[in-house]
Amino acid sequence: MEKVTGIGGIFFKTDDAERTRNWYRDHLGIDADPSWGGAMFQWREHDAPETVATTVWSPMPSTTKYFDPSTSKFMVNYRVRDLHAMIAQLRAAGAQVDEKVEESEFGKFGWVMDPDGNRIELWEPPK
Repeated sequence: MEKVTGIGGIFFKTDDAERTRNWYRDHLGIDADPSWGGAMFQWREHDAPETVATTVWSPMPSTTKYFDPSTSKFMVNYRVRDLHAMIAQLRAAGAQVDEKVEESEFGKFGWVMDPDGNRIELWEPPK
């Protein structure tokens, strides 16, 4: 059975992304990269401690369509080992899986809706 291996990112909508990024920087010490507006936390893989992994944190404009068709103000990105196997498993179970799969130098991405209507992003990091 395929399973999630960790959290790849937390994305949330805000009416004022700059104000929100500044608040998190000033109060929690999270420095957003000005080139894309989010931060990356680095950590080591449990089963492969020589491998550096990341979790992304990113406030997004409240007008973003990236979470659609969900109307939720947040989206969690979960890390998986084999995106295509996970998607097949979810489809076989009757989950609402997006037809689109994106593959790039950043890895493979797929999406599914949970029972509460929250869009979930699945990410297989590049090798």
